[in-house]
Amino acid sequence: MKRPIHVLYAVALLGALIVGVPGVAGAASQSTICTGTLAPGRYHRVVVPSGAACVSDGPVTIRGGLDIRSGATFVLGSEENPVNTGTISGGVHATNAASVQIHFTRINGGVRIHGGSGPNGGPFGITWNAIEDNHINGGATVEGYNGFWFGFIRNHVNGSVKLNNNVLADPDANEYVTNTIHGSLFCRGNSPAPQVGDSMGQPNQVTGVKAGQCRNL
Repeated sequence: MKRPIHVLYAVALLGALIVGVPGVAGAASQSTICTGTLAPGRYHRVVVPSGAACVSDGPVTIRGGLDIRSGATFVLGSEENPVNTGTISGGVHATNAASVQIHFTRINGGVRIHGGSGPNGGPFGITWNAIEDNHINGGATVEGYNGFWFGFIRNHVNGSVKLNNNVLADPDANEYVTNTIHGSLFCRGNSPAPQVGDSMGQPNQVTGVKAGQCRNL
């Protein structure tokens, strides 16, 4: 995704605003409630509460899963900085999140993202999901996202991938390319239809079947 300059500026501005704002640890639940910067380190479970933003450059180790709540934004790493950002075990789970952006991470337990909170809002003014350059064990499902843009790009996935009913505002959205999937790839009900877009991506390498809108992608 070639993000607009004003979006890149918004990302930089957000980082400047929340530097030094720590997550809040809950000892009883062994959860970290992240409402600002997630510092490098080791965590049990990380929760991004409704409407909050949690940003990290990593590296982080999350042992008990990542939970992103309604209207929340989670950003780990960036496409522009290709370095290891850590490991998330216990899976990534999001329900009606504004934006889920994870780059260069090992994810054990899969990715499950359901719903969204619309194309406008959040800390960047517009919303997008970017699942890019990750090693994912346990498959991935992204269904019903209704943000501005979504890309599933350059991931290595052990397990099947389901990308369904994602309806985005940007006609260049739904870029599902250059993935290596040891499983099957299922796509249906996406608008715009899954495409290469401006990613200059390559066909997905899939050991199982390619079905639906991703059959020729």
